[in-house]
Amino acid sequence: MRLRHAALAAALLGVLGVPAHADDARDISRDTLPPNDGWASAAGGTTGGAAADDAHVFTVTDRAGLVRALDGGSDTPKIIRIAGTIDANTDDRGRRLDCADYTTGGYSLKKYLAAYDPRTWGAARPSGPQEEARKASAARQAERIELRVGSNTTIVGLGDDALLKGASLQISDADNVIVRNVEIRDAYDCFPVWQPNSGGLGDWKAAYDTIWLRGASHVWIDHVTLSDKGHLDEDEPTYFARNHLRHDGLLDITGGSDLVTVSWSRFADHDKAMLIGNGDTATGDRGRLRVTLHHNEFESVVQRAPRVRFGQVHLYNNRYVVPEDAHDYRYSIGVSTESAVYAEHNAFHTPGHIEAADLVKSWNGSALHDEGSLFNGYPVDLLTIYNAYNSGSERDLTADVGWTPVLHGPVDSAAAADRAVARGAGAGRIR
Repeated sequence: MRLRHAALAAALLGVLGVPAHADDARDISRDTLPPNDGWASAAGGTTGGAAADDAHVFTVTDRAGLVRALDGGSDTPKIIRIAGTIDANTDDRGRRLDCADYTTGGYSLKKYLAAYDPRTWGAARPSGPQEEARKASAARQAERIELRVGSNTTIVGLGDDALLKGASLQISDADNVIVRNVEIRDAYDCFPVWQPNSGGLGDWKAAYDTIWLRGASHVWIDHVTLSDKGHLDEDEPTYFARNHLRHDGLLDITGGSDLVTVSWSRFADHDKAMLIGNGDTATGDRGRLRVTLHHNEFESVVQRAPRVRFGQVHLYNNRYVVPEDAHDYRYSIGVSTESAVYAEHNAFHTPGHIEAADLVKSWNGSALHDEGSLFNGYPVDLLTIYNAYNSGSERDLTADVGWTPVLHGPVDSAAAADRAVARGAGAGRIR
């Protein structure tokens, strides 16, 4: 619905049941990224849809309205305000859809498992009637939940309860995008594919990142909450001795994306949270994948917070929380091919069975700058600890990452940032 006048906007908010204070508070929908706030402030900065005329300011309350406002991923400047809860798994009339509604071609999980059991199928990639039926069913779900975001777009939640369920926001080949103050959760894949050769033992692969940047530039993601809430992968059954994963990344930044700032956001209840650079052979990513992550919280995240290839990534004033009952934690900071991670003043909280040496993992990485880290309240040097614990099994990392960040606000102590992030990160917490 188009909003042409402030009075109409206020009236509509009341009808929609948005708290009255949402309209009284500062309107953040035309905010732009402040100067020097990370990589997305470089080369002209990031303004999103701030230039939108009144005809392209929308308040949406359902999937159909959101799709119309996104306009097929057009480059027209637009502001899209999300009010209340929007479920991407709905039809054009708003009827809730589940996995059975997407199933076609005779697909069934029982038949799929029987067809591609490694004991009889072997290590070949799945093919044949059940795989074709799975693909066709997956395409029907993708048509509903993959939502393309075009250039010059701001997506912002109204009030403190804006929620987008089941969606995968696709920021592909787009420039100048802002996503703020919205919770996005449970991009659930009804039809994950079995990959027999993945990781040596095979694995299940889900299709949807909650937010996927691919060939995107000048993107600011701020005060967003991303999680698997509703369908945790740890609660899924095991098939072929592997967890039947239903989610991919929370926020993946790939395909030569560049100039990205992620701030004051919360990543929770997930396995592979954030991948920056998707392949060791993607040499076209050199000189790109410049990303700033600051004042974010990673809670109950198993790995990739983030994992980096090629990019110059500034990682400062973030808070990491591993719960007491964590049994599958792997690492937080992943250092991979030609990555240049500059980490400073981050705080890590873990249970007793997780050591400081577990926080960093390297795959063909060569360098990591780390300073001012806190581990359960105590100062630690993650680089020295990594090299000491992995000497002989993996090559040492050097401290010289080849660059020093200059685009950033004040870097607080890890202790001060830890407290601030605990209070202020995530959707509904913009002050």
